[in-house]
Amino acid sequence: MATSRCLVPLVIFMYSLAISGAIDGNWYDAHATFYGDMQGGETMNGACGYGNLFAQGYGLANTALSTALFNRGLTCGACFEIQCVNDPQWCIKGAGTIKVTATNFCPPTNEKGRPPWCNPPQKHFDLSMKVFTTIANYKAGIIPVRYRRTPCIKHGGVKFELKGNPHWLLVLVFNVANAGDVTNVKIAGSTTRAWIPMTRNWGQNWQTGTPLNGQALSFMVTTSDGKTLTFSNVAPPSWRLGQTFEAATNF
Repeated sequence: MATSRCLVPLVIFMYSLAISGAIDGNWYDAHATFYGDMQGGETMNGACGYGNLFAQGYGLANTALSTALFNRGLTCGACFEIQCVNDPQWCIKGAGTIKVTATNFCPPTNEKGRPPWCNPPQKHFDLSMKVFTTIANYKAGIIPVRYRRTPCIKHGGVKFELKGNPHWLLVLVFNVANAGDVTNVKIAGSTTRAWIPMTRNWGQNWQTGTPLNGQALSFMVTTSDGKTLTFSNVAPPSWRLGQTFEAATNF
């Protein structure tokens, strides 16, 4: 997949620098399990719309969320700090905490014989096996944890993957720092100029039916803590579907 980096100054600050809103320093109780193997093969793709988590910078530090935390996909991209607690048999002594990004959904189930850990109203993290085993013995299966929202630390700028077809543009917004989860996206072409509201399709995939072929693309992105950044001319007029473009800045 081609990746381009815009050379034009991109950012307009429209917010206070204080961390607020979605970032919560309080600890809450939940439980955690793991899925996949130590290489994270089964954690790729998923309900947030991300693809190869290694290529996109998330790696194995990822988690699926139960219904109570997933919020119909609006929490995708948020980061959590998690620690194993109150289980001396399975918690690894002195392991400290792990920090993970929400990249998938742990669906509820009514199927007989299957554990209902991800059913509402339970708060549950289905971690990659790699990060689970840094805080607990894998034989535990399920562990009690405490968690809190934490700022996402990402390398490089916000990234935009362009998908869809000539009549319909689908944009995956990822590698978002700080709050991490995007709540609103607008797009503008260099010719049309006016900001066009995008609608969330699923996960962090945002769509528009407005034709923007042959125009440089700019984005206005808002995260869950109310911060908004404008990224001007991120994609050049020669952009093609399947390409990913990286802004010069991040939240």
